[in-house]
Amino acid sequence: MLVVLGGLPATGKTTLARLLADRTGAVHLRQGLSVVAESVNPLAVTRDAWRDAAVRAGVPYVEVEVVCSDPVEHRRRVGARSVDIPDLPLPGWEQNVEREYERWHRERAVVDTAGRSVEESLGSLLRVLG
Repeated sequence: MLVVLGGLPATGKTTLARLLADRTGAVHLRQGLSVVAESVNPLAVTRDAWRDAAVRAGVPYVEVEVVCSDPVEHRRRVGARSVDIPDLPLPGWEQNVEREYERWHRERAVVDTAGRSVEESLGSLLRVLG
């Protein structure tokens, strides 16, 4: 299975992707196992590329948009993030809200992390995967 997580920075994608991979035994490199891929994934063309990769591989896929619907909490998260990839510049709040991010135009699951613990958000994601 290919699980594709997308959403703006600081919505909880990386945290959920790591926990989901750990909980389900998925990996980030494809070796015949389930894969959890996460990125901002802001454009329909990039979302289509992920979906097409799963279709070509003949595996089921799930698209999940991770959101933080509380702008105050989201802004706090943007300011509190720490980098886990050396030399990766993190966007500030203005860069985050001005970023190009196309609306989704097909069915996907949505996990809203606002006001929820990491475990509660992971529970929502696991329910989506059934």
